[in-house]
Amino acid sequence: MPAVPAPSSEVSVGGDSLTRYLSQLRHHAPISREDEQVLARRWIEESDAEAARLLVLANLRLVVKIAMEYRRSWTNVLDLIQEGNVGLLQAVQRFDPYQGVKLSSYAAYWIRAYILKYLLDNIRLVRLGTTRAQRKLFFRLNKEKRELERQGIEVEPRLIAERLDVSEDDVRDMEQRLGQSDLSTDAPAHSDDEGGASYGDFLASSVPSAEQSVADEELRRVFLENVHAFAETLDEREQRIVQERILAEEPKTLQEMGDEFGVTRERVRQLEARVVSRLRDYLHENLVDFEYYAPSRD
Repeated sequence: MPAVPAPSSEVSVGGDSLTRYLSQLRHHAPISREDEQVLARRWIEESDAEAARLLVLANLRLVVKIAMEYRRSWTNVLDLIQEGNVGLLQAVQRFDPYQGVKLSSYAAYWIRAYILKYLLDNIRLVRLGTTRAQRKLFFRLNKEKRELERQGIEVEPRLIAERLDVSEDDVRDMEQRLGQSDLSTDAPAHSDDEGGASYGDFLASSVPSAEQSVADEELRRVFLENVHAFAETLDEREQRIVQERILAEEPKTLQEMGDEFGVTRERVRQLEARVVSRLRDYLHENLVDFEYYAPSRD
């Protein structure tokens, strides 16, 4: 695979390195769907490295846009862009132009996956917090807040801590980490380009884009694909638990499963707990993060 412009990680998001990198992107504009198809086929059919390089360069702005979504979780956006670029390379290498999907839609999954993995591997709470607490808070803090607000309950760190089984200090630390802004979105992206693009131009809209929707669907597809692969390693009874308790839209009760198996509901609960524990280990080995990929059970 071709190399891509590598952003320096010497300074934080507001530094000159990011400005210089964004300035370079002005020379790599997105390409049309037709040109994308031509280049992708040249790469697949002829192993044309130049075609692959052009595909990567045409989607570097997408990497920046996705990286900016996580700017409050990591002080150096350049680090996230660099990881996202690695994900983009993976996407170009695996992209199938004959499936009728835009490269940007497919690449969004890989870019986001590599950025998330980087955050999960490196994010640290300064004072307290285990890795498990960090991961849970990182992915579920805002979700739990929205759920409490939906129920008309005043959101307090104590309630969040109880619901997620972490400490109040962990909740406050993560809120501060996720809530701090690194720069003004109105700040110019290029110091020598008055009236040009601002950092806000690289931020995602609050309304999910077509690319985001496709990426989310890809995440769910990969998750379910791995669950089904895991299920093939189980015996018949355990497979039924996966299908009728874990994956079902309307899961059967423990009592219903117990009646079918001829055992107590407590025995079914124990079997399910064992299956879920093994599934969690399997997904941790094969996916970026179980909590992120798992379908909502709310």
